[in-house]
Amino acid sequence: MRADLHIHSSFSNDGRSSVDDIIKAAKAKGLGCIAIADHNSFASYAESSKCDGIIVIPAEEVSSSEGHILAYGIDKEIPRGKGVIETIEMIHAAGGIAVAAHPYRWWSGLGEKNVVAEFDAVEIHNARSKKGSNRKADRLAARMKRPVTAGSDAHHADNVGDAFVEFPDDVKNWEDAVKAILDRRIKINGKHRTRTDTMRYGFKSITEWIGRGFKRM
Repeated sequence: MRADLHIHSSFSNDGRSSVDDIIKAAKAKGLGCIAIADHNSFASYAESSKCDGIIVIPAEEVSSSEGHILAYGIDKEIPRGKGVIETIEMIHAAGGIAVAAHPYRWWSGLGEKNVVAEFDAVEIHNARSKKGSNRKADRLAARMKRPVTAGSDAHHADNVGDAFVEFPDDVKNWEDAVKAILDRRIKINGKHRTRTDTMRYGFKSITEWIGRGFKRM
């Protein structure tokens, strides 16, 4: 079963698609599981968890003071702006696992020094990260002996499934999916960001940074 573990809906301040459109796109592309990990918002889960025919992992992408952290399996929203260790502790207290999101991405990645031992896993394939950055993340996870994840980081329904994991057939719910991640029972595949996309991303990031008053997302 294919699963995209990093999607943004209109509940993210830069997301363009509704939860309903994301679910429709995921089903059309043959995905059996998704995680809508909106920036500093857990609101999408109330809508997405009601859908039939696809597994939805409760998730959020939290902006820690040092960079983005993915939270899977949480039961409440995790506040932004805290330190890495404190953010991980809050994710664990909410019943979830903490994943270092695109650690080598310029602007929003944690950077290698902040991917600490307390992380449960590392995102090693993100469709909006360069191939070299994803390879570095893969090597980092291997050195740390941590499980891995992958996702499209889609901000529009058209990009859902651009990167994905493959879960074993015995995954029947989101709890099984999270356990399969921790048990390293997944395969990873998908696209990487192209050079053209990198130029567009840089322009977009700087423009949005200025619009936010020179603050991180």
